[in-house]
Amino acid sequence: MRIKKNMNLNEIIVKYPETIEILKNNGFKGLDNQVVLEKLKEITLEEALKLKKINIDSFLILLEESIGEDKVLEDKNAITLTGLLPCPVRTPLLEKFQNFLHKNKDINIKYELKAASAGLSWLKDDVINANNLDNLSDMFISAGFDLFFEKKLMGKFKEHGAFEDMTDITEYNKDFIDLKDPKGEYSMIGVVPAIFLVNKEKLGNRDMPTSWEDILSPEFEKSVSLPIADFDLFNAILVNIYKKYGDSGVEKLGKSLMSSMHPAEMVGSNGPTITIMPYFFSKMIKENGPMIAIWPKEGAIISPIFMLTKKNKRDELKKIVDFMSGEEIGNIISHQGLFPSVNPKVKNLTEGKPIMWIGWDYIYSNDIGEIIRHCEEIFKKGTEL
Repeated sequence: MRIKKNMNLNEIIVKYPETIEILKNNGFKGLDNQVVLEKLKEITLEEALKLKKINIDSFLILLEESIGEDKVLEDKNAITLTGLLPCPVRTPLLEKFQNFLHKNKDINIKYELKAASAGLSWLKDDVINANNLDNLSDMFISAGFDLFFEKKLMGKFKEHGAFEDMTDITEYNKDFIDLKDPKGEYSMIGVVPAIFLVNKEKLGNRDMPTSWEDILSPEFEKSVSLPIADFDLFNAILVNIYKKYGDSGVEKLGKSLMSSMHPAEMVGSNGPTITIMPYFFSKMIKENGPMIAIWPKEGAIISPIFMLTKKNKRDELKKIVDFMSGEEIGNIISHQGLFPSVNPKVKNLTEGKPIMWIGWDYIYSNDIGEIIRHCEEIFKKGTEL
């Protein structure tokens, strides 16, 4: 069994987010709250189940069954797929993928697709430890500017022309035409948009913020919650603000920081005046409540969900690439997760809404990894002022 009774609850949830629903159904509350999750590091599964008088052996089986099976092969010829999937759509995506593999038994694959809440560190470690292309996974799916553009990470392989956009999509969805990589190396399946959630009760006599420039104004200092724990989205925000407003803009963003909260906490009425969050979490707003979702007028800053595939494994990967970039997956991420799809056949619920994207010209003419590190220093300086 992958889950042991002496594992703490936080460890289980982070490693196997599929277990959350089982835990909730058996009386475990507050699992969307970061404070609660921190506390769960102090209690083992066995201790928690004893308190609730739940049979440990039976519950272990129940949790194990909820995880599902990642296909693990010893065959050295198996292609490898690694990545992170957005939490709200990971389960339906995995189900579709497993059905796809069942119908395509000729595909010899080993894959590990964790929930985005697991963070990028394990992925980065794999990339750092891959000293040559053969040791690197054949395919990656994830958001993350630093992972894909950092010269010490994917950059060291990209410089040698290791990757290729294998999708047959010649032009992305009409809302995202300029997201298509002109060099044909990176591909995408969708984007994570960042919007504002404003607490009207805490706004006072200040005007409703409708733009990123408003967020940076002095009247909203110490009034904003930012998704700092969501590294890929936070980095996208930093880089976009830096491109548009320079060092002063990043410093002002730091000044605006009131707190860093998990999106599930942000929607409560006890949160800050403004919360910057993935569009998906706007679903949690209570009707007629104090919170209102604002799509920034100059565009929601986006963190693309990238797909990176080895050029020398085109024949083995093509079916998987077509599936992952297809209309069926596009509809899942767009309609269930509110992560707009780049597939031109998908009708996104965010159709017509503007986005902020740093652009490929900017990516290819700058060291994005260095820019992120620079922005982090300036942002920290702003938080201390």
